[in-house]
Amino acid sequence: MVKTMVEKATVKKPTKEELEKLNIDSWGRWEKEVSEFPWEYHDKETFYVFEGKATVTLDDGQKVEFGKGDLVTFAKGVKCVWKIHEPIKKAYKFGE
Repeated sequence: MVKTMVEKATVKKPTKEELEKLNIDSWGRWEKEVSEFPWEYHDKETFYVFEGKATVTLDDGQKVEFGKGDLVTFAKGVKCVWKIHEPIKKAYKFGE
């Protein structure tokens, strides 16, 4: 039996062209002050960080750090704790 490993999180610096292709202007917006809270992704989420900085600790202990200019994806089913170090402003979309 072959098992496929799904990456829980990815962080990258997108090009201007990639952002235009993704059409992030049509995505939802979310803002949050400095805080810490648990979260579970019930669907895949991709988001682009306009401002701020955060560390997300996954349930396996892995830490995912991101900030201004990062394109971040979390897989469906990921359980984690968000720690926002600087107020976050992001554009997001769920699913593929």
